[in-house]
Amino acid sequence: MSEPVSIDTFMEGVKKRNPGETEFHQAVFEVASTIFPYIADKPIYHKWEIMRRIAEPDRIVSFRVCWQDDAGHIRVNRGYRIQNNNAIGPYKGGIRFHPSVNQSILKFLAFEQTFKNSLTGLPMGGGKGGSDFNPKGKSDAEVMRFCQSFMTELFRHIGDDIDVPAGDIGVGGREIGYMFGQWKRLTNRFNGVLTGKGLEYGGSLIRPEATGYGCVYFLENMLKHDLKAEIEGKTALVSGSGNVATFAAQKINHRGGKVLTLSDSDGFIYDPKGIDLKKIDWVIDLKTKRRGRIAEYVKEFGGEFHAGKKPWGLKADVALPCATQNEIGIEDAKVMIKNGVKAVSEGANMPTSQDATHAFLEANVLFGPAKAANAGGVSVSGLEMSQNAAHITWKEGELQKMLRDIMDGIHGKCAQYGQVKGKKYVDYVQGANVAGFVKVADAMLAFGVV
Repeated sequence: MSEPVSIDTFMEGVKKRNPGETEFHQAVFEVASTIFPYIADKPIYHKWEIMRRIAEPDRIVSFRVCWQDDAGHIRVNRGYRIQNNNAIGPYKGGIRFHPSVNQSILKFLAFEQTFKNSLTGLPMGGGKGGSDFNPKGKSDAEVMRFCQSFMTELFRHIGDDIDVPAGDIGVGGREIGYMFGQWKRLTNRFNGVLTGKGLEYGGSLIRPEATGYGCVYFLENMLKHDLKAEIEGKTALVSGSGNVATFAAQKINHRGGKVLTLSDSDGFIYDPKGIDLKKIDWVIDLKTKRRGRIAEYVKEFGGEFHAGKKPWGLKADVALPCATQNEIGIEDAKVMIKNGVKAVSEGANMPTSQDATHAFLEANVLFGPAKAANAGGVSVSGLEMSQNAAHITWKEGELQKMLRDIMDGIHGKCAQYGQVKGKKYVDYVQGANVAGFVKVADAMLAFGVV
């Protein structure tokens, strides 16, 4: 049995075993930096090497995906599934189609997903998958052929009690439909092996809204708990323009706040009049049906488009990064702190760099980390799994209440474990990491060395 090691020794081992995987190193260090102080006086977690085991995926599946484009050319992409930890339930996590996808990014996402899923209280382990395929600019027929080829390789590694993928960046209802159709063809089974499905074939109500709504619920809970404040009357910077960003913006409006920005990979729009519900509906239609770019907003409603830039230099009360990893760097954080941002709630996965996160915490900016604030989507995915298993469908009102209850519960766990002596506010980073760790770690102890 091992003696306790320092975090430096631990991270040295992680980097040695996973060379060049910088995103994965960042994610592991972010968690370990709060877990190691917590387990300092709890030798059983050191004795059974729990952190080292969580940071080593159960398995990594990598495969070739061949498909034919509309011109008849054969194209080759690489597919992955990272099954990180199933101590508390089947592996659960999204599939991402984007040119940036590589093993490091998916390992970081699967590692994060393990703690996020633990926080929901639902029986779900952590996994993630995807491909460097870019659906942008592809025809429906090309996307269909790619998805069918991808599932032809993936299907042997997943199942409703084994691993249940969902959507992520580049994978929406269209892609989930094509993949589920291929799963059904290959297995002759109709079950809950994927979530984010269409309502016609086993999907759940409020799944598109869930991550964005959950992000705002967590923000709302932080403001009430620590500042005795409300979202009403607050201005908000939101990045992204997909489901997470648009439904977060929608819920900010529901709560009486004013959304100033949305963005995509080309830049961001700034509307000083506020991006209201009518404008958000237009953006949702733009992205889902016309697959257009956010710059088109300015022609329709006015405002400003800032090409190639991010929105973090503008003044606002709260910020919701809902685009991609590491979109807020240390210089962005310094400007946001100077401009008086009171709270940050992460809608994307690890959108804030380590240095920027520390800067927010040092400046007493409330900071909701992705594994807590971003957990609404996987929560409703877990509820979709339950509906599929029981062959039932819950009503929208029931699901809205369950989502709100889950997000309130996550906030409560984070507040419980995030109390730091001498700190003015709850350290939600520590709270989320420790609360997520304890459940997984204790299950692993119960199983012995497996």
